[in-house]
Amino acid sequence: MPKLYINEGKKLSHINPEVYGHFSEHLGRGIYGGIYVGEDSDIPNVNGMRTDVVEALKKIKVPVLRWPGGCFADEYHWMDGIGPKEGRKKMINTHWGGVLEDNSFGTHEFMELCAQLGCKPYINGNVGSGTVREMSEWVEYMTFAGTSPMADLRRRNGREDPWRVDYFGVGNENWGCGGNMTPEYYGNLYRRYQTYVRNYNDQEPIFKIACGPNGDDYGWCESLMASCHNYMDGLSLHYYVCPNGWNHKGSATEFDKDAWYKTLDAALFMEELLRRHSAIMDRYDPEKKVGLIVDEWGNWFDVEPGTNPGFLYQQNSMRDALVAAVTLNTFNKHSDRVKMACIAQMVNVLQSVILTEGDRMLLTPTYHVFHMYRGHQGGDLLDSCLVGAGQTGTPEHKVPSLQESASRKDGVITVTLANLSMEEEYPVTAALAEMVPTQVEASILTGDMTAHNTFQEPETVKEAAFDAISCSGKEMSFTMPPCSVVSLRIR
Repeated sequence: MPKLYINEGKKLSHINPEVYGHFSEHLGRGIYGGIYVGEDSDIPNVNGMRTDVVEALKKIKVPVLRWPGGCFADEYHWMDGIGPKEGRKKMINTHWGGVLEDNSFGTHEFMELCAQLGCKPYINGNVGSGTVREMSEWVEYMTFAGTSPMADLRRRNGREDPWRVDYFGVGNENWGCGGNMTPEYYGNLYRRYQTYVRNYNDQEPIFKIACGPNGDDYGWCESLMASCHNYMDGLSLHYYVCPNGWNHKGSATEFDKDAWYKTLDAALFMEELLRRHSAIMDRYDPEKKVGLIVDEWGNWFDVEPGTNPGFLYQQNSMRDALVAAVTLNTFNKHSDRVKMACIAQMVNVLQSVILTEGDRMLLTPTYHVFHMYRGHQGGDLLDSCLVGAGQTGTPEHKVPSLQESASRKDGVITVTLANLSMEEEYPVTAALAEMVPTQVEASILTGDMTAHNTFQEPETVKEAAFDAISCSGKEMSFTMPPCSVVSLRIR
């Protein structure tokens, strides 16, 4: 019988709330129609933001939102998205579908969205096709309280007080869509550009994030840390689970046992990525002042049949839920170095937490995982280990049968467990080192591996109360069904 040991007296690291962050790009229906419908829409909204979407996102306590991209960031010129909407420049979104971008969602609208969500803004600047002056003036426009051309322009556009910009990314994927640069060339550009991301008004300094590696490009990580670690607060990492390769991604909802375990095996590769990139960073930054920022992660499958291939609209099944669960557990366990992570993406794109269609909205299995894990935000990671769980999978793709993480915040211990087997249930005993629980609240997400929500049946997969737990002294016993995620809240 698998046994989970939790040493509630041994705190390992702090889990930043921003580890549970999100990403929304000008891509397909990720923003337009998904989040922003405009003030004149028949869909209920507040200042153009969909009320149903905002209210749902508030329930998972979105801590930070990254915008405007992604690849779009390095072709985005921020001045096109300010001022009266009828006068804003229109452009072609060359990266995503070749559709018209009317710039009706710009800086003011993004900051309004963050205010409604109660989250921190993470702005990604344009290095690939932008100038140092353009980036510098954007920061001035958003954050300077005094008299200057950009601050005065902001006031003329209706915003008297400056905004707080918590995080600023200097370029995106500059090894690829952001300019196809070498690490040495980008490193020199980063040192130059970040100089002009200035701090105004005696506020908390802007957290500057350099473009880091694509997956297992350890050479890029080494080069950037060697040349720039004293000039950055964070280094980004992008990793998508695309187990069949970019040309044969496979369906999001029609797959077999082999694809299930192949996908989970690929998701668990995140552990190796974090460990090896962290080891490189440790050599240059032993005090861990520079955060590893996994600001794009998630599953990437084929788009839904009949949709624009450039819109990256895909469904979301229990397989996505398990990938989210094991990835978030992994981030928790590396929270000494991982200071932020942003799932790609928030609405209607890739592994989103919400799907919309006209005035309808549904919550995906991934959404429910974020809701179940919200208790980890701002908690202290606790020492925990599973004994006797073994492995499951196929001969080619073996994965742990169970995987977990545990944290403590305000006296409440949150434990999250994932059963990666699509066939086997596991009886589990969870044992605390000293504490005798007086109250245990639990919820579960489970279903067939391909189970997903549709607009016709939006609650096929949903979080439910989990009452089948017996307590004896410091131990709690329960059985995890196959293909399931369980969250415990222990007092």
